[in-house]
Amino acid sequence: MFGIVRPCRHRLGENLRTQWMAHLCGLCLALRGDHGQFARVVTNYDGLVLSVLTEAQATGTAGSAGGRRRTAGPCPLRGMRTASVAQGEGARLAAAVSLVLASAKVRDHVADGDGLLARRPVALAARRVADGWRRAGARTGAGVGFDTAVLVDAVDRQTGIEALAGPGTPLLAVTEPTETATAAAFAHTAVLADRPGNAAPLAEAGRLFGRLAHLLDAVEDRREDAARGAWNPLTATGTPLTEARRLADDAVHGIRLALREVEFTEGRLAHLLLAHELGRSVDRAFGTGSCGHAPEGAFGPPQGPYAPQGPHGPRAPHDPNHPRTGGGSPFGGEPPHPARRGFWAGCAAAVGLCCTCKVCCADEFEGPWSRRKREGCCANCDCDCSCCEACQCCECCECCSCCDCGL
Repeated sequence: MFGIVRPCRHRLGENLRTQWMAHLCGLCLALRGDHGQFARVVTNYDGLVLSVLTEAQATGTAGSAGGRRRTAGPCPLRGMRTASVAQGEGARLAAAVSLVLASAKVRDHVADGDGLLARRPVALAARRVADGWRRAGARTGAGVGFDTAVLVDAVDRQTGIEALAGPGTPLLAVTEPTETATAAAFAHTAVLADRPGNAAPLAEAGRLFGRLAHLLDAVEDRREDAARGAWNPLTATGTPLTEARRLADDAVHGIRLALREVEFTEGRLAHLLLAHELGRSVDRAFGTGSCGHAPEGAFGPPQGPYAPQGPHGPRAPHDPNHPRTGGGSPFGGEPPHPARRGFWAGCAAAVGLCCTCKVCCADEFEGPWSRRKREGCCANCDCDCSCCEACQCCECCECCSCCDCGL
């Protein structure tokens, strides 16, 4: 599983954590029900936001949690326990988007010749899997009235834009296809919920969400891409991390403003994920904090790629103007990230993670493809839990001064 929205269970509280898991399991089961067990490997945290938004806007009996839930049987990811899971058009929309984007990700790995994908037979097999996922996503999307062609077009345009991008190219020109795709998906949740008035603000929120996802992915992959010689939007356009951080913060603020215009029936979970957790995702990617509720300075000086470095700081060799010559680690003394797994090896690792419940229950596990450290969605906490007690009480962070969205 992957994505930028990975909330801490202590900040969610028991009620919202149960709802979040219901949507996560609902997306996973929607993929399995329509496309088989293997399709479950494309489950991701960001896709379930579409399911959350659809239910948050729904009106009448169908809008209640009970009207959009079913009891699912035992699952290894839940410790062989049954659970109430989300169902319906929101989960299917999330499944369609997840399939198409996973298809694009696989084709991107094939084009880069990553790992075993450099071998022609493996690459051909991976392309067939990717094509199957794209067609499956189109079928599921058509079933809920969503034309996935906008996603496919965005992926195709992305390739052309990246080929032409160079120093001086505006970073937002590179993120535009992702923004367009996510805007369409977010806006369609208003159609499914029969809230046409919400389509415009949700499209704006989706556009900024896509920008943020693209930016944070670029920031997190920057060092690894440099080591592999892979294309990275920040490096290719010559965008400094300070500018990337400014754009990320602006996107979070814009999402909060857009949410003010959305009419929700029950929007506490959507509000927490989009108005609060995205800000923490930015801090996590740039290494500038861990918990938004803690007082300033509680976590010491900023750490990570955005932290200020002296002329001989541990990451100084990453500065293109640094006069460093000679041998040694290109990471200035830090061990490099483990090499990425190939597509099939990653799939095998993903199956192992699911069967051993590590995705849910482990404090930390290694991502199946990227091999970066990930947080278990049920067990790990990325904050000082004592600062989350207020949020457990209200379950929507209304008491938190860090939120300027007015909800």
